[in-house]
Amino acid sequence: MNVFRDSRPAPAASSAGSPTAAPSLPPEAAPRVGRARLTELRGPGVHPRPLDARALAALAANPGCHRRALLDGAGIDKGALARALGSPAAYGQSQFALVRGTAFEARVKADGGTELLRLVHERLAPGTPAPGPEEVATPDLSAAGPAGRAARTALALRDATAAGGWALLDHPMLAVEVAGSPAYVEPDAVVVHPDGSWTVVEIKSFPMIDGSADAAKVGAAARQAAVYVLALEPVARHAGARTGRTVRVRDRVLLVCPKDFSNLPTAAAVDVRKQLATTRRQLARLTRVEEIAAALPAKTTFDLRLADDGKTATRPPEELAEAVEAVGAAYAPECLAACELAFHCRTRARQDGAVEALGRGVRGELGGLRTIEEVLTAAGPDGADPADPDGEEDPAVVALRRAAALRAEALAGAAVPTPRTEEPGCH
Repeated sequence: MNVFRDSRPAPAASSAGSPTAAPSLPPEAAPRVGRARLTELRGPGVHPRPLDARALAALAANPGCHRRALLDGAGIDKGALARALGSPAAYGQSQFALVRGTAFEARVKADGGTELLRLVHERLAPGTPAPGPEEVATPDLSAAGPAGRAARTALALRDATAAGGWALLDHPMLAVEVAGSPAYVEPDAVVVHPDGSWTVVEIKSFPMIDGSADAAKVGAAARQAAVYVLALEPVARHAGARTGRTVRVRDRVLLVCPKDFSNLPTAAAVDVRKQLATTRRQLARLTRVEEIAAALPAKTTFDLRLADDGKTATRPPEELAEAVEAVGAAYAPECLAACELAFHCRTRARQDGAVEALGRGVRGELGGLRTIEEVLTAAGPDGADPADPDGEEDPAVVALRRAAALRAEALAGAAVPTPRTEEPGCH
């Protein structure tokens, strides 16, 4: 999945049906100076960096992190920023995996998508006549820029729905609002069914062995597909209003993977209703980028001041660290696999002794205790009284003291067994 970020405010939804996923900001909420401020945060002459699939999924999974929302919304290169801070990310996708995925997708879509349509019909439309190659429309989606391609995709979907036949859209462009500005997402394919329903197709290069695949990878694919379904919903409403047909985006997507250890494609229908509800809720919770930027000191900028080679940052790391720390973060160990700045945030969390470094589950169990020092003090025999001003005991402090007492009791009763003298030693 490719995602393109546009730092401009979303265009207003009109009766003609813009393909954007949400209404635009009112003029007073997104003035022109807001766009200028985002340009200042990137630095003069620095183009916005497009989001990718992992970045958008991580952003929706951690909506409380204002730091990530601002940096992604402004199109700042977090990888370059992390390297300049001295905490580079230690993950990435291998070139071999990229080449393998591209080759497998080309095989699935060969011959006008014949094999792909066979899998769609077999998994999602059994009992209906199978479409022949000449019965499947493959509209041209080329246009200038991501916004133009999104508009062209919306028109192609409307026309295919009105025609009442099968259609295969290869790499359509869709728009979804993220933190107050539009991002453009590009699914692998969207299939239009004769009944007016639409199916999102995700093509992955990890294997499906004996009909099942790695659960973590399937979950990641489902979260990505949920973003596509979310972006298609307003387009479907517009197409239904224009064609007079009942148009719906199916909440079961088609996941296409290599079969067993071969390069032959197989597929499975994946229910994404849970991921769709979660993604919709999390994206709605994201604070608008303009609001986060407005709360920063006036001189804050993340400009790396690159040298003539375009790669070497010349700005002192101390200044960059000060700018980064001006934006609140919501670190969790899960960030290490999804955010380029995670290692920097982890170092800061450990220096501050924040309990967030231990994980979201631990943080939730500790209630109002915010630092590891507070936790150790509360668990000690000389810790503060667990009763609050209202006379009620803090359950987290009570549990900590109980656990500390059990640990001390276990250590005090532990005895090292003496060797048996009657048994000969091992020589």
